[in-house]
Amino acid sequence: MVSLPRGRRGHFALLPLFFLAFFLLVRSAEASAGDQLPAFKECVQVCNHENCGPDAEHQTPIPLHRRLLFWTCPAECDYTCQHIITAARQSQTPPPHPAVVQFHGKWPFHRFLGMQEPFSVLFSLGNLAVHYYGLHHKVLRHMPASYTMRPFYVFLARLGMATWFFSAVFHTRDLPVTEQLDYFAAGASVFYGMYYAAVRIWRWDRPTTSAARRALRVWTGLCALLYACHVAYLKLWRWDYTYNTLACVVCGVVQHLLWSWFSWTRYAQTKKAWATWPWLVVVWVMIAMSLELFDFAPLWGSVDAHSLWHLGTIAPAVLWYNFLVKDAQDDMARSARLKA
Repeated sequence: MVSLPRGRRGHFALLPLFFLAFFLLVRSAEASAGDQLPAFKECVQVCNHENCGPDAEHQTPIPLHRRLLFWTCPAECDYTCQHIITAARQSQTPPPHPAVVQFHGKWPFHRFLGMQEPFSVLFSLGNLAVHYYGLHHKVLRHMPASYTMRPFYVFLARLGMATWFFSAVFHTRDLPVTEQLDYFAAGASVFYGMYYAAVRIWRWDRPTTSAARRALRVWTGLCALLYACHVAYLKLWRWDYTYNTLACVVCGVVQHLLWSWFSWTRYAQTKKAWATWPWLVVVWVMIAMSLELFDFAPLWGSVDAHSLWHLGTIAPAVLWYNFLVKDAQDDMARSARLKA
């Protein structure tokens, strides 16, 4: 059992997450300026009339690779008009402020091979690769089957791979189904992160007493119920971006508080450098998340703050799997000494 420190440094270190949540919630309620531009509405209307439908004057063929990603004629018109209007605004003297605006809640990216946000796709796949590496080269290789936290970490890695796969799919093509899969997978990762943090810290993976077994059952049931209600609300009641952001941020804050507490107390007990890695990961992730506060139009029409946020989560994930291995090895060594 890890004793609770008297200081509150972990609490103050995580205050930026609350500010991040506030700004994200404010931004999610804003309408996209590009959608309201009369020139954009007229461009889309004219394009659809001339190119789409059985009575269209010109049936512009859509390449196979884009049709495989469900690019339709109206979607092509929307994409083309976004870039026509953006280029026209940038060419004005002086250009309007801002010259580049969002359409449908997204910046006008230059797609690549039909992918809407190619760098977000690339960095999502980078995160997927880290979880694959963490599973096969860290967890399975360095943790024996008898280690009681190993099944939790195996599920963590597999869930991480699924989450980043759906992220890559969503950024490849923004459709209602891909958006839902991305949000539900990301939510599952956040809820599970909170779940296994408590299991590891309070050692509910070793239910040696009836109280510990009961605590594990209650905590497992509670987290499963919370996630089921979360999905049911979004799917069956209302697709609410504000609620989804708030729910994920709250679970993320709880998880980060738990690991900051664990890191602080474990370092105080052992004085081992690796014990500070959870705190370092928390700080690193907060800094990467802060990119969302400074959202900007994509550089070269490709790299925006969101894609850089995905890039920023790769390195801390590598460090995290290294920490899990170090923590497991130290845990097993202490258990061996107690049995000797």
